[in-house]
Amino acid sequence: MNPKIKNIMKKSFNIMLIGLALSIVFVPEVKAYAQQGLMKLGFFQPKLELPAEITGNANEPKLVKESNFKMSFVDAKGKSLSLEELKGKVVFMNIWATWCGPCIAEMPSIQKLYDKFKDKEDVAFVILEAESNKDKAVKFMTNKKLDLPVYFPIGNIPSEFFRGSLPTTVIFDKNGNVAHITEGMADYSGDDIVDFLNEVRNMK
Repeated sequence: MNPKIKNIMKKSFNIMLIGLALSIVFVPEVKAYAQQGLMKLGFFQPKLELPAEITGNANEPKLVKESNFKMSFVDAKGKSLSLEELKGKVVFMNIWATWCGPCIAEMPSIQKLYDKFKDKEDVAFVILEAESNKDKAVKFMTNKKLDLPVYFPIGNIPSEFFRGSLPTTVIFDKNGNVAHITEGMADYSGDDIVDFLNEVRNMK
């Protein structure tokens, strides 16, 4: 092969690699696609542990009692709801944003989990768009063909369970205590999270 042509091909390949790398870093959809591929390989599994009060194991995380369960939010149609109204149910809350690549990546797995529990009267899902961008959130769900229950916070999200990391997933027990928190992306399509939610449902 002509050395000049070979050099041009090498430069073109390097430019393509740089372009792909920049896309993964700066384009949420591309980044999400790459992260979903890693999920399929078994990465990003949530670390699920029942609180020490339940298991009796001092090495387990402690149950966060008396969390700010008076937080309120509103759905896309303007109907308000509070966590306090959801007492008596296990609440799976996912805090996300439309521009967040890891949030986008994990959303299909949350849909799969939701499909397994949406008919359970003692389980509620709150998919909380952190920036209250209703139009973008609704458009995102429509484009992705997701039917998750999306809400928008009224006021600040309590720091007891949200420190600003997106995505953050919080599971509340039926008494309003924080039974689990995951900061960062995770795959919620597996059996482990189903078993965990059922364990929390059976907590007294």
